[in-house]
Amino acid sequence: MTKRIVVTSALPYANGQIHIGHLVEYIQTDIFVRFLKLIGKDAIYCCADDTHGTPIEIKASQLKIKPEELIKKVHKEHLEDFKSFHINFDSYYSTNSEENKHYADKIFNALKDKDLIYTKDVENFYDEKEKRFLPDRYVKGECPKCGALDQYGDVCEKCNATYKPIDLVNPYSTVSGEKPIRKSSEHYFFKLSELSDKLDKYLTENKNLQPEIVNYVRNWIKEGLQDWDISRDGPYFGFKIPGEADKYYYVWLDAPVGYIASTENYCNQNNLNTEKDYWKNKESEIIHFIGKDIIYFHFLFWPAMLMESGFNVPNNIIVHGFLTINGEKMSKSRGTFFTAKEALKLFEPEYLRYYYAKNLSKKMSDIDLDIKDFQDSINNELVANIGNFTYRVLSFLDKNYDGEITTIDDQKDLEKDIFELVEKVKDDYSDANFKSAVKNILHISAIGNRYFQDTEPWKLIKYDRDKVQEILGFCVNIVKNLSILLSPILPELSAQLNQHLNLEQASWEHIDFKLINHKTNKPKIIFNRIEEDIKIDLEDKEKTFPLDLKVAKILEAKDHPDAEKLLVLQIDLGKEKRQLVAGLKGHYTPEDLIGKQIIVVSNLKPAKLRGVDSQGMLLAASTKDKSSVTVLEAPKSLPGDQVIVDNHKINDKQITFDDFQKIKIITKENNALFNDLVLKTKKEDIHVEAKDGLRIG
Repeated sequence: MTKRIVVTSALPYANGQIHIGHLVEYIQTDIFVRFLKLIGKDAIYCCADDTHGTPIEIKASQLKIKPEELIKKVHKEHLEDFKSFHINFDSYYSTNSEENKHYADKIFNALKDKDLIYTKDVENFYDEKEKRFLPDRYVKGECPKCGALDQYGDVCEKCNATYKPIDLVNPYSTVSGEKPIRKSSEHYFFKLSELSDKLDKYLTENKNLQPEIVNYVRNWIKEGLQDWDISRDGPYFGFKIPGEADKYYYVWLDAPVGYIASTENYCNQNNLNTEKDYWKNKESEIIHFIGKDIIYFHFLFWPAMLMESGFNVPNNIIVHGFLTINGEKMSKSRGTFFTAKEALKLFEPEYLRYYYAKNLSKKMSDIDLDIKDFQDSINNELVANIGNFTYRVLSFLDKNYDGEITTIDDQKDLEKDIFELVEKVKDDYSDANFKSAVKNILHISAIGNRYFQDTEPWKLIKYDRDKVQEILGFCVNIVKNLSILLSPILPELSAQLNQHLNLEQASWEHIDFKLINHKTNKPKIIFNRIEEDIKIDLEDKEKTFPLDLKVAKILEAKDHPDAEKLLVLQIDLGKEKRQLVAGLKGHYTPEDLIGKQIIVVSNLKPAKLRGVDSQGMLLAASTKDKSSVTVLEAPKSLPGDQVIVDNHKINDKQITFDDFQKIKIITKENNALFNDLVLKTKKEDIHVEAKDGLRIG
């Protein structure tokens, strides 16, 4: 039986869009799996949306939909993004599935039977305002190890240290912004500390793992592993722990189980058995691709769970670095953050696949998407080297021999050189060293270019057509081999090249010089230069939002003395108090408004409305006939909090009402959008209870 291989990428979280930083890993994994299949391996690519946890529950609550609706919507969007970059999963599933629940419970019960699970009271942060315990990701503060600011309650993104939420310095709730109190609750723990020796043995004996990662993780083991808190208190969107009414698995327990559940989804559709054929078969192989930010979970928690519950541990875990753009960290404010959909407007999907491949090695180094280098790489390598050679050969053959090759030039030395490079490419792909693979593929193409140039068939054809036929036969075989070698990286462009060659998609064993007595199709240029400079002007990206919007609390509301539809409001803007006049009468009573936290245009020129001073204006969504008017709210923020729009500076200069009327803000999914960007504070998205498409003014 052929060894079965499961390859996975880390599960994307189901509350946001796929961005080009994510794509590094999914393209990397896709290339690897395509290569395995190309050489005849029985490999499958399994992944899933990571769907559980407080962020999902809170986001769904803000949108006034069920979490299941939110994750279904995100699942569809994720698949569209992956498909647009030719990422081909054998199974893309969800952690919110019966299969995931089954295997999470199975692993939990197995660990419990081995006395590796226990309970104890834990002091956690509790948000008194929101009446809820705060999971790791909903409390922030200073890292207790390195002092980095604004870090989450479980792991520092700067030094990668893990800790308890209550260890944070100067903590605050990201839900309400308030300082949380400490409160006790019973939690379940996994005895990770008892497995230090087993984990150390796994790391040192597994020679597939990157040495620098192994050394890094072993330092944590030497420092002493802490038992792992694997439960969370409700409200929480996830799986309840067996026998509990309001306690749930911590998302990091059931999320990696999604690898197994996704494999089961594949097996159910292909008459296979998940455990027998993959996850408990000693002849099978498990390979994970992850980013360096989740090393601790994948090298310690996950193998410990697997080895103690009878499942296979990963044979390899390949770790990549982060993506930077033009040397900058990905940042919305600096214009270096792009979703997959935005990237499609800037880059051909396969060009991005090529550039990532030429920069990915089996090292944890960060990858820089240098826009100038990206353009030069496509034009000077993919187009000028590979594209130029393949089109010159096929077009010359089509023009002079109606696309037919009948023989091949005997070039044993060149064949030997090419086959040596092919073996290097195979080793490179096998080792996930795509940078070296691209370099060696380009070398093969350069050999073909040099041979075509040196033999000068455009001259030779005038007096020796038979020799030129041999030359073209040799060159067409190089083109065929290049299409196979490139197919893991450029699946669509390679498929187009195969159409020109009049060949079906070939496998690795078809890399040879045996293609003769064959007629090719009329070729077209498929590798196109990037003629115009790709402009990502960071300063232009950092646009100005023309309004200075602040959160304000309504302290008092009363009727306007001389206007039937107006109310006079007294508001608290944090550092100052103001008076507003608003056309809300008939839509709200004064009593309804008192205590609401609204959004105010604080840089609007003061005006008198029917004789009463108005020092600004509140924002509300309204129908055209004004039959419905709904104020924008920010209940979790504080008076005076700034309302922001990603990638935009705030304009604090005074504007007139006429200026304001030129600004278009609309409603969508109970949010307020300016240029398709959501208005928000640091604590929450601005909320408006109104149907989509209404103008906000």
